[in-house]
Amino acid sequence: FRPQSPEPTNPTFHTPMPPRSTDITGTTEEDHRQHSYPPIRPKVSPTTDSMASVRSYSTTTGSTVVPLRPAVKDYAWGIRGLDSRVARFALESGIIDEVDPDTPYAELWIGTHQKGPAQLISGITLEEVLGCQLPFLFKVLSCGKTLSIQAHPDKNLAEKLHIENPEAYGDANHKPEMAIALTPFEAMCGFRRIEEISQLLKKHPEFSACISNEAKLAVFMSDDPESQSEALRTLFHSFMNCDRDVSTEQLKKLLKRLYAEQSLNPHDHSSPPWERKCARAVMRLAQQFPNDAGAMAPFFLNYLLIAPGEAFFMAPNEPHAYVAGEIIECMACSDNVVRAGLTPKFKDVPNLVDMLTYSMGGPSIDAGTPCYGDTRIIRYTPPVPEFEVMIMTCNPGETLTMPQLSVAAIFLVIEGSGNTDNEGGQRLVMRPGRSYFVPAGCPPLTLAVNDSKRGPLRIAVAHENLHADDPTVVNPDKPQHWRGEFDVNKPRLEIPDLAAESPRSRRPSAL
Repeated sequence: FRPQSPEPTNPTFHTPMPPRSTDITGTTEEDHRQHSYPPIRPKVSPTTDSMASVRSYSTTTGSTVVPLRPAVKDYAWGIRGLDSRVARFALESGIIDEVDPDTPYAELWIGTHQKGPAQLISGITLEEVLGCQLPFLFKVLSCGKTLSIQAHPDKNLAEKLHIENPEAYGDANHKPEMAIALTPFEAMCGFRRIEEISQLLKKHPEFSACISNEAKLAVFMSDDPESQSEALRTLFHSFMNCDRDVSTEQLKKLLKRLYAEQSLNPHDHSSPPWERKCARAVMRLAQQFPNDAGAMAPFFLNYLLIAPGEAFFMAPNEPHAYVAGEIIECMACSDNVVRAGLTPKFKDVPNLVDMLTYSMGGPSIDAGTPCYGDTRIIRYTPPVPEFEVMIMTCNPGETLTMPQLSVAAIFLVIEGSGNTDNEGGQRLVMRPGRSYFVPAGCPPLTLAVNDSKRGPLRIAVAHENLHADDPTVVNPDKPQHWRGEFDVNKPRLEIPDLAAESPRSRRPSAL
Protein backbone atom coordinates (compact mmCIF):
# COMPACT_ATOMS: atom_id res chain seq x y z
CA PHE A 1 0.00 0.00 0.00
CA ARG A 2 2.45 2.65 -1.16
CA PRO A 3 1.30 6.29 -1.05
CA GLN A 4 0.70 7.71 -4.50
CA SER A 5 0.08 11.34 -3.60
CA PRO A 6 2.08 14.09 -5.31
CA GLU A 7 3.26 15.49 -1.99
CA PRO A 8 6.81 14.69 -0.83
CA THR A 9 6.97 11.20 0.64
CA ASN A 10 10.04 11.81 2.81
CA PRO A 11 8.88 10.34 6.14
CA THR A 12 10.93 12.82 8.14
CA PHE A 13 8.42 15.55 7.32
CA HIS A 14 4.85 15.52 8.55
CA THR A 15 2.17 16.76 6.18
CA PRO A 16 0.78 20.10 7.46
CA MET A 17 -2.74 20.09 8.82
CA PRO A 18 -5.50 21.64 6.73
CA PRO A 19 -7.36 24.73 7.97
CA ARG A 20 -9.21 24.37 11.26
CA SER A 21 -12.49 22.58 10.75
CA THR A 22 -14.90 20.40 12.68
CA ASP A 23 -16.36 17.00 11.91
CA ILE A 24 -19.84 15.79 12.80
CA THR A 25 -18.74 15.13 16.39
CA GLY A 26 -17.91 18.79 16.89
CA THR A 27 -14.22 17.92 17.35
CA THR A 28 -11.68 20.17 15.66
CA GLU A 29 -8.30 19.27 14.18
CA GLU A 30 -6.73 21.15 17.11
CA ASP A 31 -8.78 19.16 19.61
CA HIS A 32 -7.29 15.95 18.20
CA ARG A 33 -3.85 17.19 19.26
CA GLN A 34 -4.41 18.91 22.58
CA HIS A 35 -3.85 15.79 24.71
CA SER A 36 -0.41 14.30 25.29
CA TYR A 37 0.32 10.61 25.73
CA PRO A 38 -0.36 8.92 28.06
CA PRO A 39 -3.86 10.39 28.41
CA ILE A 40 -4.49 11.00 32.11
CA ARG A 41 -8.09 12.08 32.25
CA PRO A 42 -10.88 11.43 34.74
CA LYS A 43 -13.62 9.05 33.85
CA VAL A 44 -16.56 11.02 32.47
CA SER A 45 -20.07 10.03 31.67
CA PRO A 46 -21.71 10.78 28.33
CA THR A 47 -23.53 13.95 29.35
CA THR A 48 -24.44 17.10 27.47
CA ASP A 49 -20.98 18.44 28.32
CA SER A 50 -19.30 15.55 26.51
CA MET A 51 -18.27 15.46 22.88
CA ALA A 52 -21.09 15.26 20.37
CA SER A 53 -20.27 11.70 19.30
CA VAL A 54 -20.62 10.48 22.88
CA ARG A 55 -23.86 12.44 23.35
CA SER A 56 -25.39 10.91 20.26
CA TYR A 57 -23.92 7.43 20.66
CA SER A 58 -26.58 4.85 21.36
CA THR A 59 -25.93 1.22 22.20
CA THR A 60 -29.56 0.59 21.28
CA THR A 61 -29.61 2.08 17.82
CA GLY A 62 -25.86 1.93 17.12
CA SER A 63 -26.23 4.98 14.92
CA THR A 64 -22.91 6.75 15.30
CA VAL A 65 -19.34 6.12 14.24
CA VAL A 66 -17.06 7.20 17.10
CA PRO A 67 -13.49 8.58 16.72
CA LEU A 68 -10.92 6.73 18.82
CA ARG A 69 -7.60 7.49 20.49
CA PRO A 70 -5.39 4.38 20.28
CA ALA A 71 -2.55 3.50 22.64
CA VAL A 72 1.04 3.88 21.42
CA LYS A 73 3.91 1.60 22.52
CA ASP A 74 7.63 2.24 22.20
CA TYR A 75 9.89 -0.80 22.28
CA ALA A 76 13.58 -1.13 21.44
CA TRP A 77 12.78 -2.78 18.09
CA GLY A 78 10.54 0.05 16.83
CA ILE A 79 11.34 2.57 14.09
CA ARG A 80 12.59 5.91 15.37
CA GLY A 81 10.93 9.28 14.88
CA LEU A 82 8.78 10.21 11.90
CA ASP A 83 10.20 7.33 9.86
CA SER A 84 7.74 5.23 11.89
CA ARG A 85 4.20 4.89 10.61
CA VAL A 86 3.16 4.28 14.22
CA ALA A 87 4.57 7.69 15.18
CA ARG A 88 2.80 9.49 12.31
CA PHE A 89 -0.49 7.74 13.09
CA ALA A 90 -0.14 8.56 16.80
CA LEU A 91 0.46 12.20 15.96
CA GLU A 92 -2.59 12.31 13.70
CA SER A 93 -4.72 10.63 16.40
CA GLY A 94 -3.76 13.30 18.92
CA ILE A 95 -2.29 10.90 21.47
CA ILE A 96 1.12 12.58 21.23
CA ASP A 97 1.85 16.29 20.74
CA GLU A 98 5.10 15.79 18.88
CA VAL A 99 7.32 13.02 17.62
CA ASP A 100 10.62 12.43 19.41
CA PRO A 101 13.25 11.61 16.77
CA ASP A 102 15.06 9.31 19.23
CA THR A 103 12.05 7.27 20.37
CA PRO A 104 11.46 3.85 18.71
CA TYR A 105 7.71 3.93 18.02
CA ALA A 106 6.78 0.26 17.71
CA GLU A 107 3.07 -0.48 18.07
CA LEU A 108 -0.31 1.24 17.89
CA TRP A 109 -3.06 -0.63 19.76
CA ILE A 110 -6.72 -0.16 18.89
CA GLY A 111 -8.99 -2.25 21.06
CA THR A 112 -10.01 -3.00 24.63
CA HIS A 113 -7.01 -4.89 26.02
CA GLN A 114 -6.20 -3.67 29.53
CA LYS A 115 -2.54 -2.99 28.69
CA GLY A 116 -3.46 -0.42 26.04
CA PRO A 117 -7.17 0.40 25.86
CA ALA A 118 -8.44 2.71 23.14
CA GLN A 119 -10.32 5.78 24.35
CA LEU A 120 -12.88 8.18 23.04
CA ILE A 121 -11.62 11.75 22.85
CA SER A 122 -13.54 12.51 26.05
CA GLY A 123 -11.31 10.09 27.97
CA ILE A 124 -13.81 7.25 28.35
CA THR A 125 -12.36 3.88 27.34
CA LEU A 126 -14.03 1.95 24.56
CA GLU A 127 -14.63 -0.92 26.96
CA GLU A 128 -16.53 1.41 29.33
CA VAL A 129 -18.80 2.48 26.49
CA LEU A 130 -19.43 -1.08 25.30
CA GLY A 131 -19.60 -2.69 28.73
CA CYS A 132 -17.43 -5.58 27.51
CA GLN A 133 -14.21 -6.38 25.68
CA LEU A 134 -13.95 -6.78 21.93
CA PRO A 135 -12.84 -10.31 20.93
CA PHE A 136 -9.96 -8.91 18.85
CA LEU A 137 -7.08 -6.46 19.12
CA PHE A 138 -6.08 -4.35 16.08
CA LYS A 139 -2.50 -3.10 15.75
CA VAL A 140 -0.04 -1.28 13.54
CA LEU A 141 3.60 -2.43 13.84
CA SER A 142 6.71 -0.52 12.73
CA CYS A 143 9.66 -2.92 12.99
CA GLY A 144 13.11 -1.36 12.73
CA LYS A 145 14.94 -4.39 14.10
CA THR A 146 14.14 -7.99 14.85
CA LEU A 147 11.55 -8.98 17.44
CA SER A 148 12.18 -11.92 19.77
CA ILE A 149 12.00 -15.58 18.77
CA GLN A 150 8.57 -16.33 20.13
CA ALA A 151 5.29 -18.19 19.98
CA HIS A 152 1.84 -17.57 21.39
CA PRO A 153 0.09 -20.12 23.63
CA ASP A 154 -3.19 -21.86 22.92
CA LYS A 155 -6.07 -21.35 25.36
CA ASN A 156 -5.21 -24.24 27.67
CA LEU A 157 -1.58 -23.22 28.00
CA ALA A 158 -2.50 -19.53 28.34
CA GLU A 159 -4.73 -20.31 31.31
CA LYS A 160 -1.97 -22.38 32.91
CA LEU A 161 0.73 -19.73 32.35
CA HIS A 162 -1.53 -16.96 33.66
CA ILE A 163 -2.08 -18.84 36.91
CA GLU A 164 1.60 -19.75 37.34
CA ASN A 165 3.12 -16.40 36.31
CA PRO A 166 0.52 -13.61 36.03
CA GLU A 167 3.21 -10.94 35.87
CA ALA A 168 4.70 -12.33 32.64
CA TYR A 169 1.41 -13.64 31.22
CA GLY A 170 -1.20 -11.02 32.03
CA ASP A 171 -4.30 -12.70 30.60
CA ALA A 172 -5.66 -16.19 30.09
CA ASN A 173 -6.49 -15.96 26.37
CA HIS A 174 -4.83 -17.47 23.34
CA LYS A 175 -3.30 -15.25 20.68
CA PRO A 176 -3.62 -16.41 17.07
CA GLU A 177 -2.65 -13.50 14.83
CA MET A 178 -2.72 -12.36 11.22
CA ALA A 179 -0.36 -9.84 9.64
CA ILE A 180 -0.99 -7.81 6.47
CA ALA A 181 2.08 -6.09 5.01
CA LEU A 182 2.02 -2.34 4.44
CA THR A 183 5.63 -2.33 3.21
CA PRO A 184 7.95 -5.15 2.12
CA PHE A 185 8.11 -7.19 5.30
CA GLU A 186 10.70 -9.70 6.49
CA ALA A 187 9.89 -12.43 8.97
CA MET A 188 11.11 -15.78 10.26
CA CYS A 189 8.14 -18.14 10.49
CA GLY A 190 7.95 -21.87 11.15
CA PHE A 191 10.65 -24.51 11.00
CA ARG A 192 12.60 -25.21 7.85
CA ARG A 193 12.26 -28.55 6.11
CA ILE A 194 14.42 -31.18 7.76
CA GLU A 195 16.42 -31.58 4.52
CA GLU A 196 17.43 -27.92 4.62
CA ILE A 197 18.46 -28.09 8.28
CA SER A 198 20.50 -31.20 7.56
CA GLN A 199 22.35 -29.42 4.76
CA LEU A 200 23.03 -26.36 6.95
CA LEU A 201 24.40 -28.53 9.76
CA LYS A 202 26.94 -29.93 7.31
CA LYS A 203 27.79 -26.56 5.79
CA HIS A 204 28.23 -24.61 9.05
CA PRO A 205 30.29 -26.54 11.66
CA GLU A 206 29.82 -23.67 14.15
CA PHE A 207 26.05 -24.20 14.08
CA SER A 208 26.59 -27.96 14.31
CA ALA A 209 28.76 -27.47 17.41
CA CYS A 210 25.75 -25.98 19.23
CA ILE A 211 23.70 -29.14 18.63
CA SER A 212 24.13 -32.42 20.50
CA ASN A 213 25.22 -35.54 18.61
CA GLU A 214 21.90 -37.18 19.53
CA ALA A 215 19.94 -34.32 17.93
CA LYS A 216 22.08 -34.30 14.79
CA LEU A 217 21.68 -38.05 14.39
CA ALA A 218 17.91 -37.67 14.73
CA VAL A 219 17.92 -35.03 11.97
CA PHE A 220 20.05 -37.12 9.61
CA MET A 221 18.10 -40.35 10.19
CA SER A 222 14.51 -39.04 10.14
CA ASP A 223 12.55 -40.25 7.13
CA ASP A 224 8.84 -39.87 7.97
CA PRO A 225 6.65 -37.05 9.35
CA GLU A 226 6.61 -38.42 12.90
CA SER A 227 10.37 -38.91 13.15
CA GLN A 228 11.01 -35.55 11.47
CA SER A 229 8.80 -33.75 13.97
CA GLU A 230 10.61 -35.46 16.84
CA ALA A 231 13.96 -34.57 15.26
CA LEU A 232 12.96 -30.90 15.13
CA ARG A 233 11.99 -31.02 18.81
CA THR A 234 15.29 -32.64 19.77
CA LEU A 235 17.31 -30.17 17.69
CA PHE A 236 15.50 -27.07 18.99
CA HIS A 237 15.76 -28.28 22.59
CA SER A 238 19.47 -28.93 22.15
CA PHE A 239 20.15 -25.54 20.55
CA MET A 240 18.15 -23.53 23.10
CA ASN A 241 19.85 -25.32 25.99
CA CYS A 242 23.38 -25.10 24.62
CA ASP A 243 25.87 -23.68 27.13
CA ARG A 244 25.99 -19.91 26.64
CA ASP A 245 29.79 -19.79 26.55
CA VAL A 246 29.85 -22.45 23.84
CA SER A 247 27.15 -20.83 21.68
CA THR A 248 28.72 -17.37 22.03
CA GLU A 249 32.16 -18.65 21.01
CA GLN A 250 30.75 -20.59 18.06
CA LEU A 251 28.79 -17.54 16.91
CA LYS A 252 32.00 -15.48 16.90
CA LYS A 253 33.76 -18.16 14.83
CA LEU A 254 30.83 -18.34 12.43
CA LEU A 255 30.74 -14.59 11.89
CA LYS A 256 34.50 -14.41 11.39
CA ARG A 257 34.30 -17.07 8.68
CA LEU A 258 31.23 -15.60 6.96
CA TYR A 259 32.74 -12.10 6.84
CA ALA A 260 36.02 -13.49 5.52
CA GLU A 261 34.22 -15.44 2.78
CA GLN A 262 32.19 -12.40 1.82
CA SER A 263 35.29 -10.21 1.73
CA LEU A 264 37.31 -12.64 -0.40
CA ASN A 265 34.53 -13.41 -2.86
CA PRO A 266 31.56 -11.02 -2.52
CA HIS A 267 29.96 -12.31 -5.73
CA ASP A 268 30.26 -16.03 -5.02
CA HIS A 269 27.32 -17.92 -6.53
CA SER A 270 28.53 -21.45 -5.89
CA SER A 271 25.92 -21.93 -3.15
CA PRO A 272 22.16 -21.91 -3.75
CA PRO A 273 20.51 -18.47 -3.30
CA TRP A 274 18.58 -19.56 -0.18
CA GLU A 275 21.83 -20.57 1.54
CA ARG A 276 23.51 -17.24 0.74
CA LYS A 277 20.51 -15.28 1.96
CA CYS A 278 20.39 -17.39 5.10
CA ALA A 279 24.04 -16.54 5.86
CA ARG A 280 23.42 -12.84 5.28
CA ALA A 281 20.43 -12.98 7.64
CA VAL A 282 22.62 -14.45 10.38
CA MET A 283 25.18 -11.65 9.99
CA ARG A 284 22.43 -9.05 10.10
CA LEU A 285 20.86 -10.44 13.27
CA ALA A 286 24.24 -10.71 14.96
CA GLN A 287 24.79 -7.00 14.40
CA GLN A 288 21.49 -6.23 16.13
CA PHE A 289 22.02 -8.69 19.00
CA PRO A 290 25.77 -9.16 19.68
CA ASN A 291 26.70 -12.42 21.42
CA ASP A 292 23.12 -13.73 21.20
CA ALA A 293 23.11 -17.24 19.73
CA GLY A 294 19.57 -16.54 18.55
CA ALA A 295 21.24 -14.87 15.56
CA MET A 296 21.60 -18.41 14.16
CA ALA A 297 17.81 -18.78 14.04
CA PRO A 298 17.72 -18.51 10.20
CA PHE A 299 19.47 -21.91 10.15
CA PHE A 300 16.31 -23.58 11.46
CA LEU A 301 13.47 -21.07 10.79
CA ASN A 302 12.13 -20.08 7.36
CA TYR A 303 13.20 -16.57 6.35
CA LEU A 304 10.44 -14.96 4.31
CA LEU A 305 9.82 -11.72 2.41
CA ILE A 306 6.17 -10.64 2.30
CA ALA A 307 5.03 -8.13 -0.34
CA PRO A 308 2.67 -5.21 0.46
CA GLY A 309 -0.92 -6.42 0.44
CA GLU A 310 -0.01 -10.01 1.27
CA ALA A 311 -1.03 -11.61 4.54
CA PHE A 312 -0.03 -14.57 6.66
CA PHE A 313 -1.57 -16.23 9.69
CA MET A 314 0.35 -17.47 12.74
CA ALA A 315 -1.52 -20.13 14.69
CA PRO A 316 -0.80 -20.70 18.40
CA ASN A 317 2.32 -22.70 19.26
CA GLU A 318 4.21 -21.82 16.06
CA PRO A 319 7.66 -20.16 16.24
CA HIS A 320 8.25 -16.82 14.54
CA ALA A 321 10.21 -13.59 14.75
CA TYR A 322 9.40 -10.47 12.75
CA VAL A 323 12.54 -8.90 11.29
CA ALA A 324 11.79 -5.61 9.52
CA GLY A 325 9.01 -3.63 7.86
CA GLU A 326 5.54 -2.34 8.70
CA ILE A 327 2.29 -4.27 9.00
CA ILE A 328 -1.22 -4.09 10.31
CA GLU A 329 -1.91 -6.98 12.65
CA CYS A 330 -5.10 -8.41 14.05
CA MET A 331 -5.28 -11.02 16.80
CA ALA A 332 -7.40 -12.42 19.58
CA CYS A 333 -7.54 -9.99 22.51
CA SER A 334 -4.38 -11.09 24.30
CA ASP A 335 -0.78 -10.04 24.90
CA ASN A 336 0.64 -13.45 25.80
CA VAL A 337 4.10 -14.02 24.29
CA VAL A 338 6.50 -16.87 25.15
CA ARG A 339 10.02 -15.70 24.22
CA ALA A 340 13.34 -17.49 23.88
CA GLY A 341 15.91 -15.32 22.13
CA LEU A 342 16.84 -12.04 20.39
CA THR A 343 15.38 -10.01 23.23
CA PRO A 344 16.38 -8.41 26.54
CA LYS A 345 12.91 -9.26 27.90
CA PHE A 346 11.91 -12.25 30.02
CA LYS A 347 12.78 -15.54 28.27
CA ASP A 348 10.83 -18.70 28.98
CA VAL A 349 12.82 -21.35 27.10
CA PRO A 350 11.32 -24.45 28.83
CA ASN A 351 7.75 -23.49 28.01
CA LEU A 352 8.61 -22.49 24.44
CA VAL A 353 10.39 -25.79 23.79
CA ASP A 354 7.46 -27.77 25.21
CA MET A 355 4.63 -25.87 23.50
CA LEU A 356 5.66 -25.88 19.82
CA THR A 357 3.97 -28.17 17.27
CA TYR A 358 7.26 -28.85 15.40
CA SER A 359 5.61 -28.89 11.99
CA MET A 360 7.74 -28.01 8.97
CA GLY A 361 7.19 -25.20 6.49
CA GLY A 362 6.23 -21.55 6.71
CA PRO A 363 2.73 -20.08 6.84
CA SER A 364 0.52 -19.84 3.78
CA ILE A 365 0.67 -16.44 2.13
CA ASP A 366 -2.38 -14.98 0.43
CA ALA A 367 -3.53 -11.70 -1.06
CA GLY A 368 -7.11 -11.86 0.21
CA THR A 369 -10.27 -12.29 -1.83
CA PRO A 370 -12.91 -9.78 -3.07
CA CYS A 371 -16.12 -9.69 -1.09
CA TYR A 372 -19.53 -8.02 -0.81
CA GLY A 373 -19.80 -7.88 -4.58
CA ASP A 374 -17.04 -5.31 -5.05
CA THR A 375 -13.45 -5.95 -6.14
CA ARG A 376 -12.37 -2.86 -4.18
CA ILE A 377 -13.19 -4.62 -0.91
CA ILE A 378 -10.70 -7.37 -0.08
CA ARG A 379 -11.13 -9.60 2.94
CA TYR A 380 -8.47 -11.53 4.82
CA THR A 381 -10.10 -14.32 6.80
CA PRO A 382 -8.18 -16.59 9.21
CA PRO A 383 -9.44 -19.97 10.45
CA VAL A 384 -10.37 -18.57 13.89
CA PRO A 385 -13.64 -16.96 15.03
CA GLU A 386 -12.30 -13.86 16.80
CA PHE A 387 -11.38 -11.63 13.85
CA GLU A 388 -11.04 -10.91 10.17
CA VAL A 389 -9.89 -7.81 8.26
CA MET A 390 -11.16 -5.99 5.19
CA ILE A 391 -9.10 -3.57 3.10
CA MET A 392 -11.27 -1.04 1.23
CA THR A 393 -9.81 1.08 -1.58
CA CYS A 394 -11.62 4.12 -2.97
CA ASN A 395 -9.96 5.72 -5.99
CA PRO A 396 -10.09 9.42 -6.96
CA GLY A 397 -13.48 10.43 -8.34
CA GLU A 398 -15.18 7.34 -6.89
CA THR A 399 -17.44 6.51 -3.97
CA LEU A 400 -17.45 3.24 -2.04
CA THR A 401 -20.01 2.15 0.54
CA MET A 402 -18.81 0.19 3.56
CA PRO A 403 -20.84 -2.98 4.13
CA GLN A 404 -23.32 -2.82 6.98
CA LEU A 405 -21.97 -5.24 9.57
CA SER A 406 -23.89 -7.26 12.14
CA VAL A 407 -20.93 -7.05 14.54
CA ALA A 408 -18.92 -4.18 16.01
CA ALA A 409 -15.88 -3.06 14.01
CA ILE A 410 -12.87 -0.77 14.15
CA PHE A 411 -11.51 0.92 11.08
CA LEU A 412 -8.23 2.70 10.48
CA VAL A 413 -7.25 4.99 7.63
CA ILE A 414 -3.95 3.64 6.32
CA GLU A 415 -3.46 5.68 3.15
CA GLY A 416 -4.81 8.70 1.30
CA SER A 417 -7.49 11.18 2.26
CA GLY A 418 -11.17 11.73 1.61
CA ASN A 419 -14.45 11.97 3.49
CA THR A 420 -17.42 9.84 4.46
CA ASP A 421 -21.15 10.27 4.78
CA ASN A 422 -24.10 8.09 5.77
CA GLU A 423 -27.87 8.26 5.87
CA GLY A 424 -27.66 9.74 9.36
CA GLY A 425 -25.75 12.73 7.99
CA GLN A 426 -22.52 11.85 9.79
CA ARG A 427 -19.59 13.24 7.83
CA LEU A 428 -15.99 12.44 8.78
CA VAL A 429 -12.69 13.62 7.38
CA MET A 430 -10.43 10.70 6.49
CA ARG A 431 -6.68 11.13 7.04
CA PRO A 432 -3.97 8.45 7.53
CA GLY A 433 -3.81 7.39 11.17
CA ARG A 434 -7.36 8.24 12.19
CA SER A 435 -9.33 5.36 13.67
CA TYR A 436 -13.01 4.90 14.45
CA PHE A 437 -15.35 2.50 16.21
CA VAL A 438 -18.35 1.31 14.20
CA PRO A 439 -21.22 -0.11 16.30
CA ALA A 440 -22.99 -3.26 15.12
CA GLY A 441 -25.77 -2.40 12.69
CA CYS A 442 -24.53 1.17 12.19
CA PRO A 443 -25.77 2.77 8.95
CA PRO A 444 -22.99 2.14 6.41
CA LEU A 445 -20.55 4.90 5.64
CA THR A 446 -19.92 5.94 2.05
CA LEU A 447 -16.32 6.82 1.27
CA ALA A 448 -15.61 9.53 -1.30
CA VAL A 449 -12.39 10.83 -2.83
CA ASN A 450 -12.19 14.05 -4.81
CA ASP A 451 -11.20 13.45 -8.42
CA SER A 452 -8.38 15.98 -8.04
CA LYS A 453 -6.52 13.60 -5.70
CA ARG A 454 -3.61 11.64 -7.14
CA GLY A 455 -3.96 8.53 -4.98
CA PRO A 456 -6.63 6.32 -3.42
CA LEU A 457 -8.13 6.37 0.05
CA ARG A 458 -7.47 3.04 1.75
CA ILE A 459 -8.92 1.89 5.06
CA ALA A 460 -8.56 -1.31 7.08
CA VAL A 461 -11.63 -2.66 8.90
CA ALA A 462 -11.28 -5.25 11.68
CA HIS A 463 -14.23 -7.12 13.16
CA GLU A 464 -15.36 -10.48 14.45
CA ASN A 465 -15.05 -13.20 11.82
CA LEU A 466 -18.13 -13.35 9.59
CA HIS A 467 -16.64 -15.83 7.09
CA ALA A 468 -15.16 -18.43 9.43
CA ASP A 469 -16.45 -21.20 7.15
CA ASP A 470 -14.56 -19.79 4.17
CA PRO A 471 -11.08 -18.63 5.27
CA THR A 472 -8.57 -17.11 2.88
CA VAL A 473 -5.54 -17.58 5.14
CA VAL A 474 -5.10 -21.30 5.62
CA ASN A 475 -2.92 -23.61 7.65
CA PRO A 476 0.15 -24.87 5.75
CA ASP A 477 -0.50 -28.50 6.73
CA LYS A 478 -3.97 -28.34 5.14
CA PRO A 479 -3.48 -26.61 1.77
CA GLN A 480 -6.67 -25.75 -0.04
CA HIS A 481 -7.69 -23.67 -3.01
CA TRP A 482 -9.98 -20.82 -1.95
CA ARG A 483 -12.01 -19.67 -4.92
CA GLY A 484 -13.31 -16.58 -3.12
CA GLU A 485 -16.69 -14.91 -3.07
CA PHE A 486 -16.87 -14.52 -6.85
CA ASP A 487 -16.94 -18.27 -7.44
CA VAL A 488 -19.80 -18.90 -9.92
CA ASN A 489 -20.79 -21.99 -7.95
CA LYS A 490 -21.65 -19.88 -4.92
CA PRO A 491 -25.33 -18.88 -5.17
CA ARG A 492 -25.07 -15.90 -2.80
CA LEU A 493 -23.38 -13.73 -5.45
CA GLU A 494 -24.50 -13.45 -9.07
CA ILE A 495 -21.75 -11.53 -10.82
CA PRO A 496 -20.95 -13.51 -14.00
CA ASP A 497 -18.44 -10.97 -15.32
CA LEU A 498 -16.40 -11.34 -12.11
CA ALA A 499 -16.46 -15.11 -12.02
CA ALA A 500 -12.69 -15.47 -12.30
CA GLU A 501 -10.91 -17.06 -9.42
CA SER A 502 -9.65 -14.87 -6.62
CA PRO A 503 -5.93 -14.81 -5.86
CA ARG A 504 -5.09 -18.24 -4.59
CA SER A 505 -3.26 -18.82 -1.36
CA ARG A 506 0.35 -19.61 -2.13
CA ARG A 507 3.23 -21.00 -0.19
CA PRO A 508 6.36 -18.83 -0.11
CA SER A 509 9.72 -20.26 -0.98
CA ALA A 510 12.10 -20.20 1.96
CA LEU A 511 15.18 -18.08 1.44
